[in-house]
Amino acid sequence: MTPSQKPIGSGFGAATTAADVVREVDLSGHTAIVTGGSSGLGLETTRALAGAGATVIVPVRDASKASAALAGIKRVELEALELADAASVAAFGQRVVTSGRPISILINSAGIMATPLMRDAEGHEAQFATNHLGHFRLTAALWPALKAAGGARVVSVSSRGHQIAGVDFNDFDFKSRPYDKWTAYGQSKTANALFAIGVDQRGERDGIRAFSLHPGQIPTDLMRHLSPDEIAGFDAFDGEGRPRIDPSRGMKTVEQGAATSVWCATSLRLAGIGGVYCEDCDVAVVHTKDTGRKGVHSWAADTELADRLWRISERLTGVAPA
Repeated sequence: MTPSQKPIGSGFGAATTAADVVREVDLSGHTAIVTGGSSGLGLETTRALAGAGATVIVPVRDASKASAALAGIKRVELEALELADAASVAAFGQRVVTSGRPISILINSAGIMATPLMRDAEGHEAQFATNHLGHFRLTAALWPALKAAGGARVVSVSSRGHQIAGVDFNDFDFKSRPYDKWTAYGQSKTANALFAIGVDQRGERDGIRAFSLHPGQIPTDLMRHLSPDEIAGFDAFDGEGRPRIDPSRGMKTVEQGAATSVWCATSLRLAGIGGVYCEDCDVAVVHTKDTGRKGVHSWAADTELADRLWRISERLTGVAPA
């Protein structure tokens, strides 16, 4: 278990917005990268970081669509990237590193949820491949630029969905067990949290600290693979089709949902802390039967499991930070 996994009294809360977090933050001269930064929570994250003065690189598949979404936001640069394509990730990383720019903030926000069974070119289950392996490759490729910042943060957007399932180290690709889209999603989100521990363990000596987080329950394009009945089961919309907003229950606006990512990336209160899972702009508690749905499950906060996942990820991807 990570030793610092307890709230620190950040002064923020469930209703805090990304704009609230950066109100007194100056990121002038810093460069950030936000995957998924042209839609949903990623877009609001990009807006907040750029608004605080950072130059934000947004990796995209569809440049024209992204340009339209990001129109009017200053200091944003678009770069081509397909997160599920190893060659595309390597090429993106090489472009960034050879540019000589230090990367102060990397927010791994892109992801997919509850998809039908799909596999990447190497045969890995798509949610694990995209949500975890893609970001593992990306972070490894960017490692020299993160080191060069002399104090970088890597933020992985996990989810309360990690409580659904830990990582099945014997069959994370669903080759032997029946595929369940929610189990696969939960596994990938647990992997995000364990990845943050692994990054922090290996990066601390180079000034790289890492965090994972639950953003809240926010209706975005992430729900595109869900049926109307499944969406109705989340009680996310009222009778007139409007999103329900109740931060105390985790039902947030996009602006509130992006707040914890931005807080993890910028808060001075996190100096000297790393590898922890956060929610509602604070370090989360450890999940127990008494915490309701809040907190991080023990299987997503275990240093031994994090190290095991890291070693397997290096073997699967053929890459390692250097």
